[in-house]
Amino acid sequence: MKPFNPIEHVVIIIKENHTFDNYFGTFPGANGDSKLAHAPDPPPSDPPHDHKAWLNRAQGAVQQQYQESDIPAYFAYARQFTLCDNYFSEVASQSEPNHLMLIAADSPIIDNSSAHRTYQPQAPFNIPTLPASLARAGLTWKTYGDSSFSYFNDITELKGSPNIVLWTQFDVDVAAGKLPSVSWVYATSQFSEHPPYGSNAGKASVAPGAQWTADRINQIAKSNLWGSTVVFITWDDWGGWYDHVDSPLKDTWKGGGPSGVQYTGTQFSYGPRIGCLVLSPFAKKAYISKAFHSHVSIIKFCENTFGLQPLNARDAAAEDMSDCFDFQQTPLPAPTSVTQPNPKPNPAPKPAPKPKPKPKPKTKPTPKTKKPKAKPKSKTKPKPKAKPKKTTPRKSTLTKATKQPKSTRK
Repeated sequence: MKPFNPIEHVVIIIKENHTFDNYFGTFPGANGDSKLAHAPDPPPSDPPHDHKAWLNRAQGAVQQQYQESDIPAYFAYARQFTLCDNYFSEVASQSEPNHLMLIAADSPIIDNSSAHRTYQPQAPFNIPTLPASLARAGLTWKTYGDSSFSYFNDITELKGSPNIVLWTQFDVDVAAGKLPSVSWVYATSQFSEHPPYGSNAGKASVAPGAQWTADRINQIAKSNLWGSTVVFITWDDWGGWYDHVDSPLKDTWKGGGPSGVQYTGTQFSYGPRIGCLVLSPFAKKAYISKAFHSHVSIIKFCENTFGLQPLNARDAAAEDMSDCFDFQQTPLPAPTSVTQPNPKPNPAPKPAPKPKPKPKPKTKPTPKTKKPKAKPKSKTKPKPKAKPKKTTPRKSTLTKATKQPKSTRK
């Protein structure tokens, strides 16, 4: 089927978890809050962003933002082509319901599907989809993504389709000039721009994720497909980040909610404002779209481009992104190649000082008993040898012996 405009290939690149203010709040001329604190890459945690968190957004949303130096590729695309600053996620919650809206213009759930969330239906969901509508009209589609998971497998009529392929196949198909009529393109968790978790914990997510997107755009730009292609780059949900524009009310949630939280009757649609970039030879140049758009507007654009009937009342009533295009203009050249800077690693937090041990009470040292100093042995002077007394020789008491008379005996 020949399209109703020069577009033959629609590429929808879906990244994750950033509001408009969080990414484009500082973009010149856009309706953004430019005075938020500079967000780190990676963020220290994944802010809560289910419907419960959305109900508590006034107190819980993280008021930080990235700047052009963090995501120069996205700012460059906004300057060359079209940036939408009045584009909203479809559901006031987290990823899966919004992904379903980008596939089927419908979501039977308000939070991510889980066996523990008994207040909402369980996957797979029996809902009509744009891929099936394209196939019935003889048109083609593919989803390029992570090998471990695909939201397309959560829908009955798409589950197990051979059109669910690895994201690496996208570059192969672009190089061969064989993109389908509509492509849904997803990065792996390392490059999805979702705050890092699991094996990616602590690694930068924003800059590498934006570079992953730029690499896909560069592939299209240097191929023969550029002249007949439009690329929509958008983010699935708000991710728990602040945005200063309130979401308009379209409809409310009719189902239940988790224990202790009132979901019934609360806002289902729309969700928080997010960014959307429109890249094409026929996208308006350096244009900021102020018209109201949402995820389902992209579904409506595909239906109008390829002459398809609406899937339901939601997409039938949706705006179709037409203000972003001028099909009479001189086609714009392909985007210039942009390389993201390597993010500066966050300084490692200093380890908390170890608590100083409580000083032990000082015990007075027992005084050492001083040993009496031994008196130095007095050197006994040798007694002087007594001088021999000069003894005067005793006069013998014997006088010369008197001669005795010889004995008379015989």
